[in-house]
Amino acid sequence: MTPEEIESAVEAGMPRAVEDLTRLAAIPSVAFPGHPDEPVLAAAALTEELLREAGLPHVRQIPVEGSFPAVYAEAPAPPGAPTVLLYAHYDVQPAGDLALWRTPPFEPTLIDGALYGRGTADDKSGVIAHVAALRAFGGDFPVGVKVIVEGQEEYAGERLEDFVEANPELVRADAIVVADCGNPRVGDPALTTTLRGMAAFTVEVRTLREAVHSGAFGGAAPDALTALMRMLSALHDERGDVRVPGLPQGTFEGDSDETEEEFRATAGVLDGVSLVGSGSLADRLCASYAITVTGLDVPTVSGAVNAVQPTARARVTVRIPPSGDPKAALDDVTGFLQKVAPWGAEVTFDDLVTGSGFLAGGGGRARAAVSTAMERAFGRPPRDVGQGGSIPLVAKLAGLFPEAEILLYGAEDGEASIHAPNERLVVDELRKVIATEALFLASYGA
Repeated sequence: MTPEEIESAVEAGMPRAVEDLTRLAAIPSVAFPGHPDEPVLAAAALTEELLREAGLPHVRQIPVEGSFPAVYAEAPAPPGAPTVLLYAHYDVQPAGDLALWRTPPFEPTLIDGALYGRGTADDKSGVIAHVAALRAFGGDFPVGVKVIVEGQEEYAGERLEDFVEANPELVRADAIVVADCGNPRVGDPALTTTLRGMAAFTVEVRTLREAVHSGAFGGAAPDALTALMRMLSALHDERGDVRVPGLPQGTFEGDSDETEEEFRATAGVLDGVSLVGSGSLADRLCASYAITVTGLDVPTVSGAVNAVQPTARARVTVRIPPSGDPKAALDDVTGFLQKVAPWGAEVTFDDLVTGSGFLAGGGGRARAAVSTAMERAFGRPPRDVGQGGSIPLVAKLAGLFPEAEILLYGAEDGEASIHAPNERLVVDELRKVIATEALFLASYGA
Protein backbone atom coordinates (compact mmCIF):
# COMPACT_ATOMS: atom_id res chain seq x y z
CA MET A 1 0.00 0.00 0.00
CA THR A 2 1.14 3.52 -0.74
CA PRO A 3 1.19 6.14 2.04
CA GLU A 4 -1.80 7.79 0.39
CA GLU A 5 -3.75 4.54 0.40
CA ILE A 6 -2.89 3.95 4.05
CA GLU A 7 -4.02 7.44 5.05
CA SER A 8 -7.25 7.00 3.11
CA ALA A 9 -7.95 3.67 4.82
CA VAL A 10 -7.28 5.18 8.25
CA GLU A 11 -9.60 8.11 7.54
CA ALA A 12 -12.36 5.80 6.33
CA GLY A 13 -12.00 3.69 9.44
CA MET A 14 -12.23 6.51 11.98
CA PRO A 15 -16.00 6.32 12.65
CA ARG A 16 -15.59 2.63 13.48
CA ALA A 17 -12.52 3.36 15.62
CA VAL A 18 -14.43 5.94 17.67
CA GLU A 19 -17.35 3.54 18.04
CA ASP A 20 -15.02 0.78 19.22
CA LEU A 21 -13.31 3.10 21.71
CA THR A 22 -16.71 4.16 23.02
CA ARG A 23 -17.73 0.53 23.54
CA LEU A 24 -14.48 -0.37 25.25
CA ALA A 25 -14.37 2.71 27.49
CA ALA A 26 -17.95 2.09 28.63
CA ILE A 27 -16.71 -1.03 30.46
CA PRO A 28 -15.53 -0.16 34.01
CA SER A 29 -12.50 -2.45 33.83
CA VAL A 30 -10.88 -1.40 37.12
CA ALA A 31 -8.49 -4.19 38.11
CA PHE A 32 -7.91 -2.92 41.65
CA PRO A 33 -8.77 -4.99 44.73
CA GLY A 34 -12.33 -4.38 45.87
CA HIS A 35 -13.68 -3.86 42.36
CA PRO A 36 -15.68 -6.55 40.54
CA ASP A 37 -13.89 -8.93 38.19
CA GLU A 38 -16.70 -9.17 35.65
CA PRO A 39 -16.11 -5.82 33.89
CA VAL A 40 -12.38 -6.52 33.60
CA LEU A 41 -13.10 -9.86 31.98
CA ALA A 42 -15.66 -8.20 29.71
CA ALA A 43 -13.00 -5.74 28.53
CA ALA A 44 -10.67 -8.65 27.81
CA ALA A 45 -13.39 -10.35 25.77
CA LEU A 46 -14.10 -7.21 23.75
CA THR A 47 -10.38 -6.66 23.15
CA GLU A 48 -10.13 -10.23 21.86
CA GLU A 49 -13.09 -9.62 19.55
CA LEU A 50 -11.60 -6.39 18.18
CA LEU A 51 -8.25 -8.01 17.41
CA ARG A 52 -10.00 -10.82 15.53
CA GLU A 53 -11.93 -8.25 13.52
CA ALA A 54 -8.65 -6.51 12.68
CA GLY A 55 -7.68 -9.54 10.61
CA LEU A 56 -5.23 -11.29 12.92
CA PRO A 57 -5.49 -15.05 12.37
CA HIS A 58 -4.48 -16.17 15.86
CA VAL A 59 -6.09 -14.47 18.88
CA ARG A 60 -6.53 -15.83 22.40
CA GLN A 61 -6.62 -14.93 26.05
CA ILE A 62 -3.62 -16.04 28.09
CA PRO A 63 -3.87 -16.62 31.85
CA VAL A 64 -1.42 -14.56 33.91
CA GLU A 65 -0.79 -15.90 37.40
CA GLY A 66 -2.26 -13.67 40.09
CA SER A 67 -3.70 -11.28 37.53
CA PHE A 68 -6.29 -10.87 34.81
CA PRO A 69 -5.74 -12.47 31.41
CA ALA A 70 -3.62 -10.87 28.72
CA VAL A 71 -5.07 -10.84 25.24
CA TYR A 72 -2.55 -12.14 22.71
CA ALA A 73 -2.66 -12.11 18.92
CA GLU A 74 -0.22 -12.79 16.13
CA ALA A 75 0.22 -12.99 12.38
CA PRO A 76 3.30 -14.52 10.72
CA ALA A 77 5.85 -12.28 9.03
CA PRO A 78 6.07 -12.20 5.22
CA PRO A 79 9.34 -13.69 3.95
CA GLY A 80 12.25 -11.50 4.98
CA ALA A 81 10.11 -9.02 6.92
CA PRO A 82 10.68 -8.10 10.58
CA THR A 83 8.23 -8.73 13.42
CA VAL A 84 6.67 -5.98 15.53
CA LEU A 85 5.17 -6.43 18.99
CA LEU A 86 2.32 -4.06 19.85
CA TYR A 87 1.50 -3.43 23.52
CA ALA A 88 -1.36 -1.69 25.34
CA HIS A 89 -3.54 -2.37 28.40
CA TYR A 90 -7.30 -2.65 28.76
CA ASP A 91 -7.62 -2.00 32.51
CA VAL A 92 -8.17 1.50 33.88
CA GLN A 93 -7.79 3.58 37.01
CA PRO A 94 -10.77 3.87 39.39
CA ALA A 95 -13.08 6.78 38.66
CA GLY A 96 -12.55 8.39 42.06
CA ASP A 97 -14.95 11.07 43.28
CA LEU A 98 -17.90 11.02 40.87
CA ALA A 99 -18.86 14.55 41.91
CA LEU A 100 -15.72 15.85 40.18
CA TRP A 101 -16.70 14.44 36.78
CA ARG A 102 -18.60 16.67 34.36
CA THR A 103 -19.85 13.57 32.50
CA PRO A 104 -20.35 10.04 33.85
CA PRO A 105 -16.92 8.34 33.83
CA PHE A 106 -18.16 5.15 32.19
CA GLU A 107 -20.57 6.72 29.73
CA PRO A 108 -18.14 7.97 27.05
CA THR A 109 -19.35 11.34 25.80
CA LEU A 110 -18.20 13.13 22.65
CA ILE A 111 -17.88 16.89 23.18
CA ASP A 112 -16.26 19.25 20.66
CA GLY A 113 -14.11 16.58 19.06
CA ALA A 114 -12.99 14.94 22.32
CA LEU A 115 -14.26 11.72 23.89
CA TYR A 116 -14.64 12.03 27.68
CA GLY A 117 -14.58 9.04 30.01
CA ARG A 118 -12.28 6.91 32.14
CA GLY A 119 -9.86 4.99 29.95
CA THR A 120 -10.61 6.88 26.73
CA ALA A 121 -6.95 7.93 26.78
CA ASP A 122 -5.16 5.64 29.26
CA ASP A 123 -4.98 3.19 27.73
CA LYS A 124 -7.93 2.07 25.68
CA SER A 125 -6.84 4.58 23.05
CA GLY A 126 -3.70 2.44 22.74
CA VAL A 127 -5.79 -0.68 22.17
CA ILE A 128 -7.84 1.04 19.47
CA ALA A 129 -4.76 2.60 17.85
CA HIS A 130 -3.34 -0.88 17.30
CA VAL A 131 -6.66 -2.32 16.12
CA ALA A 132 -7.38 0.51 13.68
CA ALA A 133 -3.83 0.62 12.29
CA LEU A 134 -3.96 -3.13 11.60
CA ARG A 135 -7.40 -2.84 10.01
CA ALA A 136 -5.98 -0.47 7.41
CA PHE A 137 -4.14 -3.41 5.81
CA GLY A 138 -7.19 -5.63 5.38
CA GLY A 139 -5.41 -8.66 6.82
CA ASP A 140 -2.38 -8.36 4.50
CA PHE A 141 0.20 -7.15 6.99
CA PRO A 142 3.62 -5.89 5.79
CA VAL A 143 5.38 -7.21 8.90
CA GLY A 144 4.98 -10.02 11.35
CA VAL A 145 2.60 -8.87 14.07
CA LYS A 146 2.37 -9.82 17.72
CA VAL A 147 -0.03 -8.04 20.06
CA ILE A 148 -0.20 -8.30 23.83
CA VAL A 149 -2.82 -6.30 25.74
CA GLU A 150 -2.44 -6.42 29.51
CA GLY A 151 -5.25 -6.62 32.05
CA GLN A 152 -3.80 -5.19 35.25
CA GLU A 153 -1.14 -2.62 34.38
CA GLU A 154 -2.56 0.10 36.58
CA TYR A 155 -2.32 -1.94 39.75
CA ALA A 156 0.06 -4.89 39.40
CA GLY A 157 1.99 -4.70 36.14
CA GLU A 158 4.88 -6.71 37.51
CA ARG A 159 2.76 -9.86 37.14
CA LEU A 160 2.90 -9.61 33.36
CA GLU A 161 6.65 -8.99 33.71
CA ASP A 162 6.99 -12.37 35.40
CA PHE A 163 4.91 -14.01 32.68
CA VAL A 164 6.98 -12.48 29.89
CA GLU A 165 10.22 -13.52 31.58
CA ALA A 166 8.93 -17.10 31.71
CA ASN A 167 7.65 -17.01 28.08
CA PRO A 168 10.07 -14.80 26.14
CA GLU A 169 9.55 -16.41 22.72
CA LEU A 170 5.90 -15.45 22.82
CA VAL A 171 6.78 -11.75 22.63
CA ARG A 172 10.15 -11.79 20.87
CA ALA A 173 10.21 -9.15 18.12
CA ASP A 174 12.54 -6.88 16.16
CA ALA A 175 10.68 -3.76 17.25
CA ILE A 176 8.29 -3.15 20.12
CA VAL A 177 5.62 -0.45 20.09
CA VAL A 178 4.20 0.65 23.44
CA ALA A 179 1.09 2.75 22.88
CA ASP A 180 0.74 3.93 26.46
CA CYS A 181 2.32 7.38 26.20
CA GLY A 182 1.46 10.60 24.44
CA ASN A 183 2.41 14.06 23.29
CA PRO A 184 3.12 17.05 25.53
CA ARG A 185 0.37 18.95 23.74
CA VAL A 186 -2.24 18.19 21.09
CA GLY A 187 -0.58 18.19 17.69
CA ASP A 188 2.96 18.22 19.16
CA PRO A 189 4.35 14.79 18.16
CA ALA A 190 6.78 13.11 20.50
CA LEU A 191 8.56 9.85 21.15
CA THR A 192 9.05 9.01 24.80
CA THR A 193 12.67 8.02 25.40
CA THR A 194 12.74 7.85 29.21
CA LEU A 195 10.33 6.45 31.77
CA ARG A 196 10.58 6.70 35.52
CA GLY A 197 10.37 3.49 37.48
CA MET A 198 8.08 3.13 40.45
CA ALA A 199 7.62 1.57 43.84
CA ALA A 200 4.50 1.52 45.99
CA PHE A 201 3.54 0.23 49.40
CA THR A 202 0.99 0.50 52.18
CA VAL A 203 2.22 1.65 55.59
CA GLU A 204 0.24 0.96 58.76
CA VAL A 205 0.84 2.61 62.14
CA ARG A 206 -0.54 1.19 65.40
CA THR A 207 -0.32 2.81 68.82
CA LEU A 208 -3.29 1.51 70.86
CA ARG A 209 -5.27 -1.70 71.21
CA GLU A 210 -8.46 0.22 70.39
CA ALA A 211 -9.81 3.75 70.10
CA VAL A 212 -10.19 5.70 73.36
CA HIS A 213 -12.08 8.85 74.34
CA SER A 214 -10.15 11.96 73.29
CA GLY A 215 -11.29 13.86 76.36
CA ALA A 216 -10.31 11.24 78.88
CA PHE A 217 -7.12 10.10 77.15
CA GLY A 218 -6.13 12.81 74.64
CA GLY A 219 -2.84 14.52 75.47
CA ALA A 220 -1.20 11.38 76.81
CA ALA A 221 -2.43 8.50 74.65
CA PRO A 222 -0.43 8.34 71.36
CA ASP A 223 -2.64 9.00 68.35
CA ALA A 224 -1.82 6.73 65.39
CA LEU A 225 -3.13 9.22 62.85
CA THR A 226 -0.95 12.01 64.22
CA ALA A 227 2.04 9.69 64.19
CA LEU A 228 1.37 8.75 60.55
CA MET A 229 0.98 12.40 59.52
CA ARG A 230 4.29 13.27 61.15
CA MET A 231 6.01 10.41 59.33
CA LEU A 232 4.57 11.33 55.93
CA SER A 233 5.36 15.02 56.30
CA ALA A 234 9.00 14.12 57.05
CA LEU A 235 9.41 12.72 53.52
CA HIS A 236 9.83 16.22 52.01
CA ASP A 237 11.67 19.38 53.02
CA GLU A 238 10.13 22.85 53.12
CA ARG A 239 10.60 23.31 49.33
CA GLY A 240 8.94 20.01 48.55
CA ASP A 241 12.15 18.18 47.62
CA VAL A 242 12.43 14.55 48.73
CA ARG A 243 14.59 14.39 51.84
CA VAL A 244 15.02 10.62 52.10
CA PRO A 245 18.75 9.74 52.13
CA GLY A 246 19.78 7.84 49.02
CA LEU A 247 17.24 9.52 46.72
CA PRO A 248 19.12 12.39 45.02
CA GLN A 249 17.84 14.85 42.44
CA GLY A 250 18.69 14.20 38.80
CA THR A 251 19.11 16.08 35.53
CA PHE A 252 17.01 15.41 32.41
CA GLU A 253 18.98 15.29 29.15
CA GLY A 254 16.07 15.22 26.70
CA ASP A 255 13.91 17.90 25.08
CA SER A 256 11.48 19.94 27.16
CA ASP A 257 10.15 23.41 26.48
CA GLU A 258 7.22 23.45 28.91
CA THR A 259 7.16 26.59 31.03
CA GLU A 260 6.07 26.72 34.64
CA GLU A 261 3.05 28.79 33.56
CA GLU A 262 2.01 26.09 31.08
CA PHE A 263 2.53 23.40 33.69
CA ARG A 264 0.47 25.28 36.25
CA ALA A 265 -2.38 25.58 33.76
CA THR A 266 -2.22 21.92 32.74
CA ALA A 267 -1.99 20.67 36.34
CA GLY A 268 -4.70 23.07 37.55
CA VAL A 269 -2.51 24.61 40.26
CA LEU A 270 -4.53 27.22 42.15
CA ASP A 271 -3.58 30.88 42.02
CA GLY A 272 -1.22 31.74 44.83
CA VAL A 273 -0.13 28.12 45.34
CA SER A 274 3.52 27.51 44.44
CA LEU A 275 5.01 24.53 42.64
CA VAL A 276 7.09 22.19 44.76
CA GLY A 277 10.67 21.02 44.43
CA SER A 278 13.73 22.58 42.83
CA GLY A 279 15.55 22.24 39.52
CA SER A 280 13.95 22.47 36.08
CA LEU A 281 10.49 21.06 35.46
CA ALA A 282 11.97 18.28 33.36
CA ASP A 283 14.44 17.46 36.14
CA ARG A 284 11.60 17.15 38.63
CA LEU A 285 9.17 15.30 36.37
CA CYS A 286 11.47 12.92 34.48
CA ALA A 287 14.82 12.52 36.22
CA SER A 288 14.27 12.83 39.97
CA TYR A 289 12.55 10.87 42.71
CA ALA A 290 9.02 11.87 43.67
CA ILE A 291 6.96 10.60 46.57
CA THR A 292 3.18 10.91 46.65
CA VAL A 293 0.67 9.83 49.28
CA THR A 294 -2.11 8.39 47.13
CA GLY A 295 -4.53 7.19 49.80
CA LEU A 296 -5.33 7.26 53.51
CA ASP A 297 -7.38 4.91 55.65
CA VAL A 298 -8.59 7.17 58.47
CA PRO A 299 -11.98 8.15 59.85
CA THR A 300 -13.92 10.43 57.52
CA VAL A 301 -14.85 13.92 58.63
CA SER A 302 -18.55 13.16 58.34
CA GLY A 303 -18.18 10.02 60.45
CA ALA A 304 -15.64 11.35 62.93
CA VAL A 305 -16.03 10.69 66.66
CA ASN A 306 -14.12 12.21 69.57
CA ALA A 307 -11.55 9.45 69.87
CA VAL A 308 -7.81 8.92 69.81
CA GLN A 309 -7.15 6.62 66.85
CA PRO A 310 -5.40 3.30 67.43
CA THR A 311 -4.41 2.70 63.79
CA ALA A 312 -3.97 4.56 60.51
CA ARG A 313 -2.81 3.49 57.05
CA ALA A 314 -1.51 5.21 53.92
CA ARG A 315 -0.70 4.17 50.37
CA VAL A 316 2.56 5.70 49.15
CA THR A 317 3.96 5.79 45.60
CA VAL A 318 7.59 6.54 44.72
CA ARG A 319 8.57 7.55 41.18
CA ILE A 320 12.16 6.63 40.35
CA PRO A 321 14.58 7.99 37.70
CA PRO A 322 15.29 5.64 34.77
CA SER A 323 18.71 4.72 36.17
CA GLY A 324 17.44 4.21 39.74
CA ASP A 325 16.97 0.89 41.51
CA PRO A 326 13.30 0.46 42.51
CA LYS A 327 14.02 -2.12 45.21
CA ALA A 328 16.71 0.07 46.78
CA ALA A 329 14.39 3.09 46.67
CA LEU A 330 11.62 1.08 48.31
CA ASP A 331 13.99 0.04 51.07
CA ASP A 332 15.22 3.62 51.51
CA VAL A 333 11.72 5.07 51.88
CA THR A 334 10.31 2.36 54.14
CA GLY A 335 13.44 2.43 56.27
CA PHE A 336 13.20 6.20 56.60
CA LEU A 337 9.55 6.02 57.68
CA GLN A 338 10.44 3.38 60.24
CA LYS A 339 13.23 5.60 61.57
CA VAL A 340 11.11 8.76 61.93
CA ALA A 341 8.09 7.04 63.49
CA PRO A 342 7.41 8.85 66.79
CA TRP A 343 6.67 7.43 70.27
CA GLY A 344 7.79 3.91 69.44
CA ALA A 345 4.71 3.39 67.25
CA GLU A 346 4.42 -0.01 65.57
CA VAL A 347 5.01 0.36 61.83
CA THR A 348 4.39 -2.35 59.23
CA PHE A 349 4.49 -2.39 55.43
CA ASP A 350 2.63 -4.57 52.96
CA ASP A 351 1.39 -4.74 49.35
CA LEU A 352 4.84 -3.80 48.05
CA VAL A 353 5.15 -3.23 44.28
CA THR A 354 8.17 -2.22 42.16
CA GLY A 355 8.82 -1.51 38.49
CA SER A 356 11.98 -0.40 36.69
CA GLY A 357 12.41 2.69 34.54
CA PHE A 358 13.58 2.86 30.92
CA LEU A 359 16.13 4.81 28.91
CA ALA A 360 15.98 4.37 25.13
CA GLY A 361 19.05 3.77 23.00
CA GLY A 362 20.06 5.85 20.01
CA GLY A 363 17.68 4.14 17.61
CA GLY A 364 18.00 2.39 14.27
CA ARG A 365 15.81 1.35 11.38
CA ALA A 366 12.58 1.20 13.38
CA ARG A 367 13.20 4.55 15.05
CA ALA A 368 13.90 6.16 11.66
CA ALA A 369 10.72 4.63 10.19
CA VAL A 370 8.46 5.77 13.02
CA SER A 371 9.95 9.28 12.99
CA THR A 372 9.23 9.60 9.27
CA ALA A 373 5.72 8.20 9.76
CA MET A 374 4.97 10.56 12.62
CA GLU A 375 6.24 13.57 10.69
CA ARG A 376 3.91 12.72 7.80
CA ALA A 377 0.91 12.14 10.08
CA PHE A 378 1.40 15.24 12.24
CA GLY A 379 3.03 17.56 9.73
CA ARG A 380 6.12 18.08 11.88
CA PRO A 381 8.95 15.86 13.12
CA PRO A 382 8.67 14.32 16.59
CA ARG A 383 10.94 15.25 19.45
CA ASP A 384 12.32 13.18 22.30
CA VAL A 385 10.56 13.63 25.62
CA GLY A 386 10.58 12.01 29.03
CA GLN A 387 7.54 10.68 30.81
CA GLY A 388 7.17 10.82 34.54
CA GLY A 389 4.85 7.84 34.61
CA SER A 390 5.89 4.20 34.70
CA ILE A 391 5.21 1.23 32.43
CA PRO A 392 6.61 -1.78 34.28
CA LEU A 393 6.81 -4.07 31.26
CA VAL A 394 9.10 -1.84 29.18
CA ALA A 395 12.25 -2.34 31.24
CA LYS A 396 11.65 -6.08 31.29
CA LEU A 397 11.35 -6.20 27.49
CA ALA A 398 14.48 -4.08 27.13
CA GLY A 399 16.39 -6.52 29.32
CA LEU A 400 15.11 -9.62 27.55
CA PHE A 401 15.59 -8.27 24.02
CA PRO A 402 18.49 -5.81 24.02
CA GLU A 403 18.64 -5.79 20.21
CA ALA A 404 14.98 -4.84 19.79
CA GLU A 405 14.06 -1.20 19.31
CA ILE A 406 11.40 -0.03 21.76
CA LEU A 407 9.17 2.81 20.56
CA LEU A 408 6.87 4.64 22.95
CA TYR A 409 4.11 6.93 21.74
CA GLY A 410 0.35 7.27 21.92
CA ALA A 411 -2.77 9.37 21.55
CA GLU A 412 -2.74 10.84 25.05
CA ASP A 413 -1.65 14.45 25.58
CA GLY A 414 -0.61 16.56 28.53
CA GLU A 415 -4.17 17.76 29.16
CA ALA A 416 -5.87 14.37 28.83
CA SER A 417 -6.42 14.17 32.63
CA ILE A 418 -5.35 10.54 32.86
CA HIS A 419 -5.73 9.11 36.40
CA ALA A 420 -7.93 12.13 37.17
CA PRO A 421 -11.54 13.24 36.76
CA ASN A 422 -12.71 14.22 33.28
CA GLU A 423 -10.20 12.11 31.36
CA ARG A 424 -10.55 12.74 27.65
CA LEU A 425 -9.09 11.88 24.26
CA VAL A 426 -8.94 14.25 21.28
CA VAL A 427 -10.29 12.20 18.37
CA ASP A 428 -8.08 13.82 15.74
CA GLU A 429 -5.02 13.03 17.85
CA LEU A 430 -6.11 9.38 17.76
CA ARG A 431 -6.42 9.56 13.97
CA LYS A 432 -2.88 10.88 13.63
CA VAL A 433 -1.49 8.17 15.91
CA ILE A 434 -3.33 5.45 13.98
CA ALA A 435 -1.90 6.86 10.75
CA THR A 436 1.56 7.01 12.33
CA GLU A 437 1.40 3.35 13.30
CA ALA A 438 0.07 2.14 9.97
CA LEU A 439 2.64 4.18 8.01
CA PHE A 440 5.38 2.89 10.29
CA LEU A 441 4.41 -0.76 9.82
CA ALA A 442 4.38 -0.32 6.03
CA SER A 443 7.73 1.48 5.96
CA TYR A 444 9.43 -0.85 8.43
CA GLY A 445 8.29 -3.89 6.48
CA ALA A 446 9.36 -2.55 3.09
